[in-house]
Amino acid sequence: MTRLTWEHIHLRSPDPEATANWYHDKLGAEIVRARQPDGSCRIDLNLAGQKVFIAKAQPGSTAVAPSSPYLGLDHFGLTVDDIDTAVADLKAKGVHFTMDVTTNRPGECGSPS
Repeated sequence: MTRLTWEHIHLRSPDPEATANWYHDKLGAEIVRARQPDGSCRIDLNLAGQKVFIAKAQPGSTAVAPSSPYLGLDHFGLTVDDIDTAVADLKAKGVHFTMDVTTNRPGECGSPS
């Protein structure tokens, strides 16, 4: 059986900065800024060891799934030993993937001025 561990939780927000500040102020999350492949910065959180990614929801987005992007939980990520085996195991259990599996790892970037 494939061993799964939590990798991250991905949220969408109309104001990622305000959302990050709320998690920081209310729950003590550490705000971490991550460099995207296109050079832009993304706001992430470290919430008691759990990675939380916050993406900006574009105007007109709704909180109704499954159309992406939408407000709220976008997806969660997992760490696995063998991605192909993990995907096959999950699909064999009836898990439906709404997007292709990725292994993207952005680097860090500095705080905005």
